[in-house]
Order: sequence, then C-alpha cells, then structure tokens
Amino acid sequence: MATTACFIIVSRNDIPIYEAEVGSAAKREDAAQLHQFILHAALDIVQDLAWTTSAMFLKAIDRFNDLVVSVYVTAGHTRFMLLHDSRNDDGIKSFFQEVHELYIKILLNPLYLPGSRITSSHFDTKVRALARKYL
Repeated sequence: MATTACFIIVSRNDIPIYEAEVGSAAKREDAAQLHQFILHAALDIVQDLAWTTSAMFLKAIDRFNDLVVSVYVTAGHTRFMLLHDSRNDDGIKSFFQEVHELYIKILLNPLYLPGSRITSSHFDTKVRALARKYL
C-alpha cells in the first residue's frame, strides 16, 4: 500500500530546519507545496495545544481530506511535524522518538548552530530509513 508522508522539523522560531517527503506514494508536482501548506497551517493549532498539555506526542491534531497531521514537541519547543495517511499511532510515536534521538545528536555537534538548517546527508538517510521502518 502506498503511503503519503511529509516530515518537517520546525524550530522554536517557526522556521523549517529540515524537510523530507518520506512516503512511498507516487509524487505529484504540486503535492510538495500542498503538504508544506497543510503543515504550516497546523502550526497555530500546535502552539495552542503545546501550552495546554504536558504530552510530547500530539496525534491527529489536524486533518485535510484523508491526511492527518501528527506532532511531537520537544522540551526546547522544536516541533517535529508529520503529515500522513497512516493509522499506526505506535509506529508514528516510535518514529518521532527515534528522530528526536537523531536530532539530539545533531544538537550535540559543536559545528551545528541551533536553529539553522540541517544539511547532514547522514541525518537525512537515517530519517528516511526510520520512515521506511515505522510508517
């Protein structure tokens, strides 16, 4: 079954620092822009929910047709946002937790400036492998 998934990491200043289309569905030209639009529109909902709950994993905070937005908010208010059509909440939570571990390793790199774009090909490869594993 083909899945649609778009993953972005948004800094605490609402700047996207990493983006990846990680689904196995056929790519359409306008799909990437539509996915970005849906995820950015959900940022307001995330900001409202982040102050009302202590949970890091916020599942199904927004819907668009058959696509669902799930979010993982770190202690530093960095948001991991996933637009998907999957119903596997446990897999999505595991994906977020393992990406969080990868993100912490990036933050520990003395050459990385927090809040700047993540350009590491190693990070990208690992995120895509985790997406294949869990999504």
